[in-house]
Amino acid sequence: MTIRTHIRESFQLAYPVMLSNLGHVMMGVSDNIMVGHVSATSLAAAGLANVAFSVLMLFGIGVSYAITPLVAEADGENNNHKIIETLRHGIVINFFNGCLLAAVVYMAKNLLYRIDQPIEVVSLSIPYLSIVTFSLIPMLIFQTYKQFLEGLSNTRVAMIVIFISNGVNICLNYVLIYGHAGFPALGLNGAGWATLISRTFMAIVLAAYLYYASSFSKFRAGFSIGKYTYKLFNKMLHLGVPSGVQYIFEVAAFDFSLVMMGWLGTTTQAAHQIAINLASISYMTTAGLAAAATIRVSYFLGRKDFKNLKLASYTLLIMALSFMGLCALIFITGRHWLPVLYVDNSEVIALASTLLVIAGLFQLSDGTQVVCIAALRGLQDVKIPSVLIFVSYWIIGLPLGYWLGFTMGYGAPGIWFGLLIGLTLTGIAMYMRFRKLVNRLALKQASFR
Repeated sequence: MTIRTHIRESFQLAYPVMLSNLGHVMMGVSDNIMVGHVSATSLAAAGLANVAFSVLMLFGIGVSYAITPLVAEADGENNNHKIIETLRHGIVINFFNGCLLAAVVYMAKNLLYRIDQPIEVVSLSIPYLSIVTFSLIPMLIFQTYKQFLEGLSNTRVAMIVIFISNGVNICLNYVLIYGHAGFPALGLNGAGWATLISRTFMAIVLAAYLYYASSFSKFRAGFSIGKYTYKLFNKMLHLGVPSGVQYIFEVAAFDFSLVMMGWLGTTTQAAHQIAINLASISYMTTAGLAAAATIRVSYFLGRKDFKNLKLASYTLLIMALSFMGLCALIFITGRHWLPVLYVDNSEVIALASTLLVIAGLFQLSDGTQVVCIAALRGLQDVKIPSVLIFVSYWIIGLPLGYWLGFTMGYGAPGIWFGLLIGLTLTGIAMYMRFRKLVNRLALKQASFR
């Protein structure tokens, strides 16, 4: 296959996932924009609640990622039985994982009072978190079917469902946050109910499509219950749990930075929420290219075609760096007007503008690490990358950010420079790890010739 062929096929896989991920982010962006127009305190409260919620949600999403490489590898082998069994076991894992994670968040929500945050922010966060927590269950059920489809190189259906659900979410936000169509104005809690309803809608619609669509009828046995095997559960958890832990290490680092922002006050916390929300748009969009990397690497691994495996991976890495370079330019040149979309508080806008410059600086590192982590997942290498991510963020990045922000007195920019260092080290480590494994596979293949 030529590089041009790889670009075309990778983009066809990636762009629906990019739009799907952008749809996920835009659900949060629309919530933040609509809640931000209620008050800056409500915006900060939404960010604080997401500290508790998003870490465990992304852990659950990471666990669901075990489905894609196994399905894609089986697709490369033309093994439909293995595909069906992966779906059946994935549904069980993600349903019970969703219930467990929702219970953990709900029972631990009052810990927000004990992390030295502004009391007015915490008081608004708790009721919102109590509602949105239960959306974890339908979210992870949706993820089961989304990752299954991605493993089969079908990335468009989930994209359509997500965009429809975004429309549902925005309409419900308008009705429930501000109080229209006879409903009371619920403020931030209205955004919580809108999120829960729209995510339930997503799960039901995608499950129904897979079950009734004739093009997937040969996989309908994937909805059957019973006759599970410990071996496959064990394999999926050994692949999925470290992937989820990777998310915890990375996302919890950014979430803990929001906690540190809270130590500096509500204005700083709101500015951080704006900047991190915008940075998440570029990250989640590039994660579409990462999803394509997992699919392509797993597929070529199943076919034992290591030459095209390597070529596909590096093609996607170049595509990610090109896109993130554009995002860096947008963040830096648009730093003064992008925050205005969220709030009209001049202090928040000024600080968010400074943070967006730093966000622009770490875009290339972010693009490198997200694609390389996904390619490693396609090779079913997840444990060592988890350790490297932990060291980059929690041993180096966050302590450095704390030292710069509080000991040296640089405040919010100092904390963000710590994140910049953590992301850069992660990107370098993931690239070196992937290059090492790919070269090892190529040598192994050459030795059998």
